[in-house]
Amino acid sequence: MPRSSVSTARRGFLISIGAGGIATAAAVVSAVTPDTDTATTAKTKPAKRGYQVSEHINKYYRTTRV
Repeated sequence: MPRSSVSTARRGFLISIGAGGIATAAAVVSAVTPDTDTATTAKTKPAKRGYQVSEHINKYYRTTRV
């Protein structure tokens, strides 16, 4: 094979690999972006999980002071 046809084939292969990578990245990014309705709903709901200070916890803290 002449050298120019090998270089052209290699160049075409590398371009197709790059285009496939860009298409894959675009598909992943579009799948990861959240809907605006879901994001606003999550912010308006009060947090129900995790540590929450209540009156009995405050009473415990007052009784354990040294």
